[in-house]
Amino acid sequence: MAKSGINLEELRLKRMVVSDESLELLAKSFPNFKSLVLVSCEGFTTDGLATIASNCRVQELRVFPSDPYGLDDKCCTDYCGKKLPQFLFASGCAPLTPLFQMQLPIYHLMKVSGAIVQSCKGLKRLSVSGLLTDQVFLYIGMYAEQLEMLSIAFAGDSDKGMLYVLNGCKKLKKLEIRDSPFGNVALLADVGKYETMRSLWMSSCEVTFGACKILAKKMPRLNVEIINEGGQIEASPDDKQRVEKMYLYRTMVGPRKDSPDFVWTL
Repeated sequence: MAKSGINLEELRLKRMVVSDESLELLAKSFPNFKSLVLVSCEGFTTDGLATIASNCRVQELRVFPSDPYGLDDKCCTDYCGKKLPQFLFASGCAPLTPLFQMQLPIYHLMKVSGAIVQSCKGLKRLSVSGLLTDQVFLYIGMYAEQLEMLSIAFAGDSDKGMLYVLNGCKKLKKLEIRDSPFGNVALLADVGKYETMRSLWMSSCEVTFGACKILAKKMPRLNVEIINEGGQIEASPDDKQRVEKMYLYRTMVGPRKDSPDFVWTL
């Protein structure tokens, strides 16, 4: 492969033994290599991943352990602990700009996520999922200065988590939130922030109709859409009723004219 695939840029391996030596060969043979996905693979350490990061312009790295909940502390230190962010984002390494994702036990995922945003100053796109606390979003707001797109699912403790992101990430353009406890307080705390963003999507959160109406009134240049795919929107819904999905976005032409019955533009 090293001889015939000189222009190799992406590689996905599943349920294979991947040694550090093979990762080193990969790194030194393909200078244009950009994306590596390892699913349920074994046999490598952070040394192998560090070689990839040091020799290639890595843009995507995804590591899914075969048994994440069976990892003990020593194994996780070797596999994905503090060494991994230090090696991947050490001085001189190309910044990992798009998505970085790991499926790990919550304790280890917290440590890794915090280290990632502190070490990778050029991070532009990030997706996080899995019961992360507000502390991780505090780190994101403090250190992810270049972040433009953030996707959140099943994460956060309170409105503070969303506020940390909105107040800290000055270049944020797109925020997607699903199945998280963020609600009216976070949505309405600084509505002027949305003028600098491209869009905000919230589904299965704690946002109500009343809060969405307040937002639409305060920011008339933004489109605020309520989406209920289960049926038509009620003519006069209770302000305390929680919305299924809310989509906010900037527009130069006003509300769209082709909305289906289950979309209500405020």
